[in-house]
Amino acid sequence: MPSGHRTVLLHEAIDALNIEPSNIVLDGTLGGAGHAQEILRRLGPEGRLIALDADKDAIERAAEIFKNDARVHLIHDNFRNLGDRLASHGFDQIDAAVFDLGWSGYQLASGRGFSFLSDEPLSMTYDEAQPLTAATIVNKWEASSIEDVIRGWGEERYAKRIAKRIVSEREKKTIATARELAEIVKAAVPAPYRHGRIHPATKTFQALRIAVNDELGALEDGLASAWRMLAPGGRIAVITFHSIEDRIVKRLFREREDEGSGKRVTKKPLTPSEEEIATNPRSRSAKLRVIEKLEYEKGTQDQQIHSV
Repeated sequence: MPSGHRTVLLHEAIDALNIEPSNIVLDGTLGGAGHAQEILRRLGPEGRLIALDADKDAIERAAEIFKNDARVHLIHDNFRNLGDRLASHGFDQIDAAVFDLGWSGYQLASGRGFSFLSDEPLSMTYDEAQPLTAATIVNKWEASSIEDVIRGWGEERYAKRIAKRIVSEREKKTIATARELAEIVKAAVPAPYRHGRIHPATKTFQALRIAVNDELGALEDGLASAWRMLAPGGRIAVITFHSIEDRIVKRLFREREDEGSGKRVTKKPLTPSEEEIATNPRSRSAKLRVIEKLEYEKGTQDQQIHSV
């Protein structure tokens, strides 16, 4: 396991799922398999773990880890497609689900340009087969579109300056590597911003990664599918790492509660302990939200009452 990879909020997330030995549990974001391994410790011989990941490398690593465990079903796909993929594997219902939306230390070492300290090709794709890459965006898109991505999905206040600098630099030569892009961003922002707590390219890289992988669309689709498949009394736990994701999860969970089909287990998100942050600084921004599906949906109950 890469030295930079640690599973965040591991026990908090899995404890919150209330897993029973016979449950069918979904890990929608397999990654380094930290949550998956903890789930299996809670399952008995009759339990099942279904794990998805858009990254083929993650599936291959897990296949080696779990090669002798018949309880594990590994699926190479984005979790936005989990409904169809679970059905094709004979599952029409799940008892719990966890989604860890952070990217793993394995991806930093994947050679796809996720780290702005690397000379790797500027890809940023989870699934290497997909056509859109970060290089396409920074080298082909108009300045206004690049600005929209960086401002909207990176919440970067210097988005216009960065987009303008990107377009200016690509006229000289193609922007080919993550390090080249990071240096362009660094040169575009004011001097005090370059020396802040986080690298000045952090928000730009976040925005490009979200755009390349359609992370926010996938999140809405995946959570909707998981909710439809969730058994009454089952729970979904989601760990987010930036405010845009957290707002989406908060809104979706509140909507389920308002309509009477769910109850938020965490009105306010759980966050890492000071001890976890000290040992794993990457966990600092993590937030865990959990929702439980009620035994009946409000609309169904109302319909039954009116039909009597």
